[in-house]
Amino acid sequence: MRLSDFILENLEPILQAWEDFARTIETPGAELDSTALRDHAEQMLQAIVLDLRTRQTSREQVAKAQGQAPRDDEETAAETHAVTRLMAGFTIDQMVSEYRALRTSVLSQWMRQIKDGKSVNVDDMTRFHEAIDQALAESIASYSRAVEASRNVFLGILGHDLRTPLGAIMLGADRLRRTETADARTSKVAQQIYSSVQRASQIVGDLLDLTRCQMGPGIPVRKARIDLSPLCERVVEELRAFHPQANVLFDAKDPVMGAFDGARMEQVFSNIISNAVTHGDNQFPVTVELEVSQDCAVFSVHNGGEPIPEDVLPFIFNPMGRFSQRSVIDHGPVAGLGLGLFIASEIVASHAGSIDVSSDPQGGTVFRVTLPVGPASH
Repeated sequence: MRLSDFILENLEPILQAWEDFARTIETPGAELDSTALRDHAEQMLQAIVLDLRTRQTSREQVAKAQGQAPRDDEETAAETHAVTRLMAGFTIDQMVSEYRALRTSVLSQWMRQIKDGKSVNVDDMTRFHEAIDQALAESIASYSRAVEASRNVFLGILGHDLRTPLGAIMLGADRLRRTETADARTSKVAQQIYSSVQRASQIVGDLLDLTRCQMGPGIPVRKARIDLSPLCERVVEELRAFHPQANVLFDAKDPVMGAFDGARMEQVFSNIISNAVTHGDNQFPVTVELEVSQDCAVFSVHNGGEPIPEDVLPFIFNPMGRFSQRSVIDHGPVAGLGLGLFIASEIVASHAGSIDVSSDPQGGTVFRVTLPVGPASH
């Protein structure tokens, strides 16, 4: 008997085996009924039967085995199943285990026919494995997309809702630190609160920018014709006050006029210079340069100290690429995901510019931003 015919004739016992296995999976939500436990299983089996009965070339067979089967515009049952399992509290490992159980259930029941003396088409087994692998690949991709979308929504809501209480705290701390009648200790505590809330507000802003980048076309910029020199100088002065132990050198004698988003460029300056101050060796100065070269604004930051590891360098502007289990073990949760450099690179990209980094023991670390000096957009 062909496997496709066997699946259709034994659909109910196969689905019951799927349901029985799904019932053993512990999830944090309410207990699922029979319909929910069988979620989209019948549709997936029907799709597998259709696939088994469809002729395919050797090239199509290889593509399917690699999870690259042709796609249509309609969502597959496997993709929908992944989202419903996510909503029901299944982890991705638990969802994958369902496919493993389904594979075992179908093949074990089918192979019993060999003992009964019935003929079995071995090629059907290969086709079945490919079809299951394709459905599994679709489910994993759909599950991952849903997790990413929910994470982005969560970050957006979190960042938006945190801004109001942080603003209130900052306003209160600023007023307290400016009170002339306050004693020295009160003023010092107020200043610490104010600085901490500023930092928290910056983190919230970075989270919102990260969400914008992952849910939309990137960070929006509003350009106007401005001089970048005073903006950069102001950022340097603020960082000098915040990091008195660092020696930050800045010299920009000539104006750097162009069409830029001033507030966003301050973020670029602050994130890159802060990175140099934080990760560089304070025995060496941090040199900040800003100039116009060949119709482009060129901003560079150089610091000495340990170079960026070679395995990290290709992912320096990718916060997820820089994350690893080893970094968490070595440096603890304070290691962070490097949102600052990611945000800087996205702002530069929104200005149609480029950002590069070089790092070695002899020359130190140099970040270089190149931005075209173009007309302001209206």
